Amino acid sequence: MNNSMNIDQVLAQMRVMSAQAAHKSAESVKSDSTDFSDLLKQSIDHVNSAQQEAGALRTAFESGQGDMDLAQVMIAAQKSSLSFEAMVQVRNKLIEAYKDVMNMPI
Repeated sequence: MNNSMNIDQVLAQMRVMSAQAAHKSAESVKSDSTDFSDLLKQSIDHVNSAQQEAGALRTAFESGQGDMDLAQVMIAAQKSSLSFEAMVQVRNKLIEAYKDVMNMPI
């Protein structure tokens, strides 16, 4: 009798935890779908700021302002270039996925 009572309690706890997990999962799906545009905008803004920073460092180095090191300038330029290329690849994959979805038979 005691074992079945413990098993019932464990099962009840598992059901409660399962319901809580399902509820949290539904909330995260809902928030993820609304936050995708924000995430995309943030990544575009990040790439833009990296490019502007690299441009400012390049201009400062060329004009001799501050303690600009050539290595610093080159690293900033490479970071901005890589982030832009990554953003372009993500865009290409999104367009490809959109085309695949649009070509699916109904």
